[in-house]
Amino acid sequence: MTIKDVQDFILANEIQMIDFKMVDIDGKWRHLTIPSHLFGPDMMTYGVGFDASSYGFAEVEKSDMIFIPDLESMTIDPFTSVKTLAMLGDVFVIGAENKPFDQYPRNIARSAEAYMKNLKIADQMIVGPEFEFNVLNHVTFETNPNHNAFEFEVYESEKYSKKQVINDHGYQIGKQNAYHVDLPSDSTFDLRNEMCIHLENWGVPVKYHHHEVGSSGQLEIEVQMDEMRKMADRTMIAKYVIKNTAKTHGLTATFMPKPIYGEAGNGMHVHMLLLKDGNPVFYDPKGYAELSLTAHYFMGGILKHIGSLCAFTNPSTNSYKRLIPGFEAPVTVGFAMSNRSAIIRIPSYAKSPMSKRFELRNPDATSNPYFAYAAILMAGLDGIKQKIDPKDYHWGPFDFNLYTLSEQEQKAITSIPKSLDEALNCLEKDHHYLLDGDVFPISLIHAWIDKKRAELKELSQIPNPAEFKKYYNS
Repeated sequence: MTIKDVQDFILANEIQMIDFKMVDIDGKWRHLTIPSHLFGPDMMTYGVGFDASSYGFAEVEKSDMIFIPDLESMTIDPFTSVKTLAMLGDVFVIGAENKPFDQYPRNIARSAEAYMKNLKIADQMIVGPEFEFNVLNHVTFETNPNHNAFEFEVYESEKYSKKQVINDHGYQIGKQNAYHVDLPSDSTFDLRNEMCIHLENWGVPVKYHHHEVGSSGQLEIEVQMDEMRKMADRTMIAKYVIKNTAKTHGLTATFMPKPIYGEAGNGMHVHMLLLKDGNPVFYDPKGYAELSLTAHYFMGGILKHIGSLCAFTNPSTNSYKRLIPGFEAPVTVGFAMSNRSAIIRIPSYAKSPMSKRFELRNPDATSNPYFAYAAILMAGLDGIKQKIDPKDYHWGPFDFNLYTLSEQEQKAITSIPKSLDEALNCLEKDHHYLLDGDVFPISLIHAWIDKKRAELKELSQIPNPAEFKKYYNS
């Protein structure tokens, strides 16, 4: 893709504006827009200047930086009334020679991939996330000294809708009874089809979609696996498409891990495998579940560092309202074949050498995908370097239901952090593997911990309705 290719596309498609998508520390898009006639060769040298200090990263000597677009990422935004070309890109520190900003999320992911290649372990990490989310008909929330509450409605649910007249045909769904539910009860089928068409048009191939178990409008879209950094971009695109498609239909979508008490939560399970010279690194027909020793070492690294990983893969207080026993929520540090109660699950249906993989089940979509995927890769690479076999640490295989163990047996099994505070404590003690190859700057890790501790302090000081119910009449 060249500047002329883009200019020709702009003319042929009567593009009026170009929208540059930039990623902040939380993994949210911010954007800056220019008239399309300003796009030219200088854009790839001088970029667009902006103040990066407002994006939440650690303070640097020079916060004025430039955004340079990635021409391959361009697509027509389907959600704007004015014809707009959207582009992702990278951030550089301004100097005699511009250099990549080492804290920028896309640059972190790029550095992790380069480190993997330098180790000559693999040249590609292939990942595939599962996007779980809720689509609600209506939501309101407010946090004021004299009014602290939230309320939502899901018309397809017999439990979560007051406006029964909206769906008065008798097809409402019972609580926790919506997994793969079909029409006419599946009221969001056409919506999901539209979401998937938008994703395909944006260059994000879809594997499948379906209604999830929660009758609270809980849905899932799974996309085809691809290279790690590219999939981080696609994760951002997926969240943008899902939220905006819902909005165009007068609905609202959320990726909160646990928006509804007593219902299944929303995870972002991450499937992963390594390739070298196009060949699978994780396959061995004689290994457990046909996984190679290298794959076991990679799992061992993830399990060893899982506490600190949670600070990036599950970075919200709400994350730990999902990570509780039951609801198929993974809380046990270990691996298993087709066992959803373990942190790492090896899908039994992945039979071919090129598809042989495992999935990490604790992450959720409140994470910054660039940080989360890169941190997972760094932990796995550390496991390979240190030859950490999970069996040596009694981390599995757990080929039984971990929730049915006796209390004494459960005490012998390690669990993931039970709160964001615990995860941040783990990250403070265990982050050296992230610094290898200068992938994660220590300044970014400190900024992340400080930011999350500030969130914890703020939220811990706000009374909530459940406390009134429990303690008002004490």
